[in-house]
Amino acid sequence: VQLQASGGGLVQAGDSLRLSCTASGRTFSTIAMGWFRQAPGKEREFVARIRWSGDSTIYADSVKGRFTISRDNAKNTVYLQMNSLKPEDTAVYYCAAARSPFRWYLAPRDYDFSDQGTQVTVSS
Repeated sequence: VQLQASGGGLVQAGDSLRLSCTASGRTFSTIAMGWFRQAPGKEREFVARIRWSGDSTIYADSVKGRFTISRDNAKNTVYLQMNSLKPEDTAVYYCAAARSPFRWYLAPRDYDFSDQGTQVTVSS
């Protein structure tokens, strides 16, 4: 699968950003999609995941209530709407695609990740 993440940038605390990720090479409508992030000096961490049908989502506690993951299966695209951004949200954000169709409970090893992420920097 090929994944292309975009939409990052430099914003101030409290601002919003929307990340996008377009996928190809896999039947998009059958796989769960996710977002992960990696801050400098830290390990990559889970941010959010959405079911192939779009009717179920799960979020890390640190972003719950501020971030919203969504998808458009007609466009093979997954989004991450990030509101009320905080400096601690600063990281490189990676798009991730489940390796197997119709699997919901996923460990990081169960995903393919975008080769390049998109940088999000939040200034205080």
